[in-house]
Amino acid sequence: MPVQIQYQPDDICVLRISGILKRSEFGAEQNALARRINMGSKPRLLVIISHGGKISKIAIVAEPRWETLALAFAGAGFRRAPVKFFPSAELEQARSWLAE
Repeated sequence: MPVQIQYQPDDICVLRISGILKRSEFGAEQNALARRINMGSKPRLLVIISHGGKISKIAIVAEPRWETLALAFAGAGFRRAPVKFFPSAELEQARSWLAE
């Protein structure tokens, strides 16, 4: 499976991404994590991307206050793949940009 979240003590969540990731697979893991957050969990994410050099584009959709941190987290400017931030209301624009 290209995406997997392993839940560990102290709200640590290890997110492993590898291979070709389908939107439905990522969405299922994202929904599972969201359910935990809605129940009061405050997760700490450890993200491990094993095929980072094979990523062609990264679109980040979040609240505008997270833009600087999200771009830094994704390595914008330090990787070959372009990284672009979109405010939460622009999910469809992010999808369109990825499809270009």
